[in-house]
Parts: sequence; C-alpha cells; structure tokens
Amino acid sequence: MRSPRGPQAPLPALASRWRSPLRGPWLTSLLGLALLAGAPVLFLTGLLSHAAYHPDLAPANDTTPGSGLLGIPLVPWPTQPRWLYRLTQGVHVTLGVALVPVLAAKLWSVIPRLLANPPFRSLAQALERISLLLLVGSALSQFATGILNIQLEYLFPGSFYPLHFYGAWIFAAAFVLHVALRLPLAVRTLRDGGLRARLRTTAPEPPDAHGLVATDPAPPTLSRRGALGAVGLGSLTLTAVTAGQSLGGPLRSTALLAPHGQTPGSGPVGFPVNTTAAAAGVAHAGPEWTLHLHGPHGRRTRLDRDDLAELPWRHAALPIACVEGWSTEDQHWAGVALRTLARLVDADDPALPVFVRSLQRQGPFHQVALTAEQVADARSLLALRVNGARLSDDHGYPARVVVPAAPGVLNTKWVSELRFGEGTWP
Repeated sequence: MRSPRGPQAPLPALASRWRSPLRGPWLTSLLGLALLAGAPVLFLTGLLSHAAYHPDLAPANDTTPGSGLLGIPLVPWPTQPRWLYRLTQGVHVTLGVALVPVLAAKLWSVIPRLLANPPFRSLAQALERISLLLLVGSALSQFATGILNIQLEYLFPGSFYPLHFYGAWIFAAAFVLHVALRLPLAVRTLRDGGLRARLRTTAPEPPDAHGLVATDPAPPTLSRRGALGAVGLGSLTLTAVTAGQSLGGPLRSTALLAPHGQTPGSGPVGFPVNTTAAAAGVAHAGPEWTLHLHGPHGRRTRLDRDDLAELPWRHAALPIACVEGWSTEDQHWAGVALRTLARLVDADDPALPVFVRSLQRQGPFHQVALTAEQVADARSLLALRVNGARLSDDHGYPARVVVPAAPGVLNTKWVSELRFGEGTWP
C-alpha cells in the first residue's frame, strides 16, 4: 500500500479503512451544498419556534433563562394565519429528519479529514480544525436531541429546550465560519469537476491535499450516481414517514415516525395529546370546580360552569400544533372569549396580557403567559367543548385555553386561574 499523500492524511493505522473510490472533494462539496441549503432553514424555523414561546414575556414562558440577546424573539409572534406554527414547526421537524441521510453521508465523506495526522500545521488550520469539531459535535447533538424529542424520549441530561437552543447557536456560529472558509473551494471543485462526468464515472478523484481521496482505492461497488440516489431515497423515505403528522389528511396514516399512543380513543375528542390527565397528576374536576379571575385593579371574581354557560360563547376552528412537529387539522372549539373574561375584571381594556394557571402543579408550562394581542383575538377562547362534545379529561376538562397560531404548550389545559394585566402576575 502506498503512503498517504499530502500535508495531512488519515492516521496510518486507520488509512486502510478509507478505501472507497467515491470519496473525494467533489462528493463532499455536493453534499455540503445540500446541507448549506437546508441548515439555514432549520435554524430560522427553530428561532421562529423560540419566538412563538414569547420567552421575553414572563418567566413562566422562558425556557432559556439568562440567554440575553440570544433569546430575544426575532418578531412579535402573530395570531394569524391560525396555522402559522403548524407550518413553521412542521417544516423544521420534517426537514430536520429528511437531512439525516445527507448529514450521515457528509460525515462519511470527511472521515479521513477528521482523522488527519497531524491535526494541524498552522494557526489557520488550528482554527479551522476547532470550527470543524464544533460543527460536527453540535450537528450530531442537534439532530440527536431533536429526533429524541420528536419521539418524546428524553434520554439526554437536562431539559431539551436549553440543550437544543444553545446547541443551535453553537452550530450556527461554526457553520458560518466553516462556510466562509470552504465555500469558495467547494464551488470551484464542483465547477471544475463537471456534474455529469462525475456521476457517470466510478474512477477515484485526483489526489487532493486534504486526504479525502483514497490512496489505495478498493474496486468500485457503487457509482456516485447510485450513492447520491441512495441518499436521496433515504431522505424521501424519511420525509414520507414524517410529514404526514404535520400535513394531516390521508398522509397522517403514513407518519410512522410520529409519536405513538397519543390518540385517546375516537370520536369528537379522538385527536392527539402530549400529556394525559393521569400523567399530569390531574384528577377529574368535580362540580366544585371554579375559575378564578383577577384584574389589574384588584377586581376578582369566581365563575363556575353555570356562570360560564350564561356568558356569550364563541366558536373557533383552530389546530393544535406542538414543538415535536405533530399537529391536528382544525378542531371546532366552543367557549368564552378570553377578552370577554377580561372585561369581567377590567371594563376599560379587554386587551390585556394574561397569566394562565393550570390544575397541573408541576412540569413545564403548567402556567404560561399570553400577550395582549393574543387575548384580544376573538378566536382566543377558554374552551369548554370541542367538535360538539364536552372536553375529555385528557383534552383539558373542565376548561382549556386555545389560541390561534400558538404552540400547543401555550394552549393550557385544566385551567384554574386567569390573571389579566402584568401587575396581577405572581
């Protein structure tokens, strides 16, 4: 076997393992451009999800305390269109899953470079090396925590939210630096290599200075076209078994990667939930249940079911969309508008922010804050019925909040208290 060429090469003891004739700068560059197209979309939709939680509104919503400027939302999250969060988070999750084969192929293509010996020969190479290690480590962390979160399997230490949030910023910084360093070379490599010529041949690429091309290539078993086709087929397959959980309709039955066991029965309340009443530790609310309302000027009142039944009711067709990527079609909710309840404790301004407290006493988002804009929207309800039926225990009986375009965790179930006006929050 010939010695590895170039100033950097795989570690000698491992060099014999990297003999594929497909590996080289051209294939690595093509896979890199695919990630270049997808990664910014993932980052942007992730930041939009963070904005939808309104972490700057109140400590109750803040999943990343102490994040400073990194945690400031890009935009005030709107209430329309009603399917906005369903779209952005569906894209985030589906695209992330679809890119798994591309990421795996990209890492396979650069394994020799990751094991270069010596690791670096100059300060510039050392900086590039550090950015590469941060890029690979953060990418693996982001995909791993994201996929585990989709499946509701929290096998990682700590909370998903800060792990994924700070990991995203580390990935973004390393990604930008890596693109700045490598994009000109990648474009030049692809332009000089020729797409059709590279796809048609199984011959190794010319020796390169980075140790990607095998010095003792094995006989080809697959063409580059076949390899890229396999990666593309893998991405399409993962898309097919993921996207249905967001798109709904007939495709919902194809969403094999959606979390299972979420649908509590059938009928009008037969749509998914993340947390059941039993898991939340919420007992069935008896006839003694009352809703506590607090206003900004010290006015308070309590309403039981009969009192709520006598108030003007509204109807709203809204989906439930969760951070894991699953969502429902529009459900038909009926109940009292939040702004109507606000008027009961403050007649001057029904458009007040509200602090919502649940009968659930532990767990993330058992109490949340909603903006004045969300309260002012006529479709924001304290819902008591859905699809013509009484709420089930798992869907928040006796009352739950539903807000257009809001993440599912802000549609608080088992509501016990509403505090309107920031001065009333505990």
